[in-house]
Amino acid sequence: MDLKQAGSSLDALVSSFHTRIVELQELVIARNMYPSTSMPDLSAVDATLKTMESQIQAIKDRLQEERNAIPKAKKLIDLSQRQQRKLQHMLAHMPPSMLKNQSRSVQNPSSSLVPDDSGPDILHEPCHLKEEPVAMLKGKKGPSPAPRWYISAEELDSLSSYMRGRLTLDKVNIAINEIAMYAEANSHLVSCPKKKLAEDTWEKALELRDIATTEAVKGKHFFLETDIKGPGLKLDNTGKAILTVLRHLGRILEARIGHHRVFILSKPH
Repeated sequence: MDLKQAGSSLDALVSSFHTRIVELQELVIARNMYPSTSMPDLSAVDATLKTMESQIQAIKDRLQEERNAIPKAKKLIDLSQRQQRKLQHMLAHMPPSMLKNQSRSVQNPSSSLVPDDSGPDILHEPCHLKEEPVAMLKGKKGPSPAPRWYISAEELDSLSSYMRGRLTLDKVNIAINEIAMYAEANSHLVSCPKKKLAEDTWEKALELRDIATTEAVKGKHFFLETDIKGPGLKLDNTGKAILTVLRHLGRILEARIGHHRVFILSKPH
């Protein structure tokens, strides 16, 4: 390399350094041009960014919670639909007389507070179930309502004409409602403390409690043959035919416990 080339390279290097220095000087001047406002502005930008980051994280957390809740919501919807189908089935097969009574009670809510003479009087005796655990249904604060598995017209038609006789859908379903009332009355006696029962019912309550602890009845709703007093179900030929139909359709089971003929409410298969 000759002297001219070496000199030109050195001049170019010096010029490059000089240009870089000038650029740095301009940047420093620009940075310090408004020293009193530059730092607060940068702090405000930083605070805004942190707030936005926090909000974005909160949105992500909320989305994750909603995502985790989707399976529970689907399960709840499924259970609600199953319950809806059961209620629709019950409503479709409920006797017209019961529908009329229900509509009257909706129109006049105070009427539901008046005791119904057609049902067992024992249902209306005061009882604070929280004072004593329930013998029939352990783990609950009070006896659950007795199930009312009404039959459908198809089930009634599936019976032989000899078994069906002159029974109608209304008669059978009214009887199902009455036996549920008998079972609820017995459940009340089994679970109610002695001090909350009348003296004339305490002896029957002891008998029912003995029956409720037997292996065949334990944990189930039941009623006795002696509980059947009408008006929809009586111990006449029609009533006996209804009980036969209910046994055949799996609504009740029958057992002999002591000197009592016991009917146990059973879920149809």
